[in-house]
Amino acid sequence: MSSTPSSQPVSPLRARITKASYPIVARLHAMPKLTLPGITLVLALIGVFAPIGVGIPALILLAVLLAWLGFLSWPVVSTGARGMRIFSVLVILLFAVSRIANS
Repeated sequence: MSSTPSSQPVSPLRARITKASYPIVARLHAMPKLTLPGITLVLALIGVFAPIGVGIPALILLAVLLAWLGFLSWPVVSTGARGMRIFSVLVILLFAVSRIANS
């Protein structure tokens, strides 16, 4: 089994997801630096201001994007950064549920 920089074993699931994600991450890395923050901002604005039929899928897509990036970076970030990643995904999902409940 291979190891991460923190010397923890890598599960087969993590290895498969990381390998499958590599082409997407490489493409994102080759784009201008503000592309990913721009995508995040656009999804958040659509999620907040668009009608519920468009806003909720945008918020879910944003949560999935952040969860995926958090999963990929999990082995190399500190405990505090891990907590912020979980918190941000939960806040987005709770806001989506709130939008549904208030519609």
